[in-house]
Amino acid sequence: MRIIVCVKQVPNTDEVKIDPVKGTLIREGVPSILNPDDANALEAALKIKDEFGARVTVLSMGPKQAAFALKECLAMGADDALLLCDRAFAGGDTWATSNTLAAAIKALGGADLILAGSQAIDGDTAQVGPQIAAKLDIPQITFAIELQLKDSKISAKRQTQTGYELIEAPLPALLTATRDLNVPRHMNAALLINATETEVPVWGLKDINISEDETGLKASPTRVIKSFVPPLKAKGKIVSDISAVIKELKAKRLIGGVSS
Repeated sequence: MRIIVCVKQVPNTDEVKIDPVKGTLIREGVPSILNPDDANALEAALKIKDEFGARVTVLSMGPKQAAFALKECLAMGADDALLLCDRAFAGGDTWATSNTLAAAIKALGGADLILAGSQAIDGDTAQVGPQIAAKLDIPQITFAIELQLKDSKISAKRQTQTGYELIEAPLPALLTATRDLNVPRHMNAALLINATETEVPVWGLKDINISEDETGLKASPTRVIKSFVPPLKAKGKIVSDISAVIKELKAKRLIGGVSS
């Protein structure tokens, strides 16, 4: 069985700041991490590998430094990794990114199962996974919190805004994982040593069947005008005495009774 897991290296959003003049993210000096939901997707793939046997390939599109995130995945138990890195891919929105990833998956020979995180913490769109499935013309199950593999089919419990759905799909299929799906394993010390010494293969535009008009900024209908931090509406107040809190809430008629 062949499983491809799409992952992304993202800035640690706990430390991201925005340039007040340019309105853009300040990435300099901000540490990068493996996108949390993608770690859950990888864990799902590794559990399938442990139970049934599978070859797990991690795939990412990004700058050269994204190879560090892929090496982390190798240290967790993935069998091989591939980085898509080319100036032609730069500036792509979700549409262009899914074009590029889908083309790379085809160039790899496809997979029985494709896994990805439900969304990335830097963009939070939850669009790339479903778009990859659409471009590969395969079934998709999104926002999975449970999954089971049996008889060339995948079944999953997916989270919705109003509850849950149970969905079954034939393979090949794509599934996006939430952080409720599992608890990702830690890196293995022996695998970490091997991963550190591994040279992650890098593919560019010439390695996948896609034109410059189908990837990167040229293929992106989305334009981000600016990013900004919403202004605080009011300053917070720290109160250590619970009786003072109750008294103030009563005075503002937020709870029953009137303060004396």
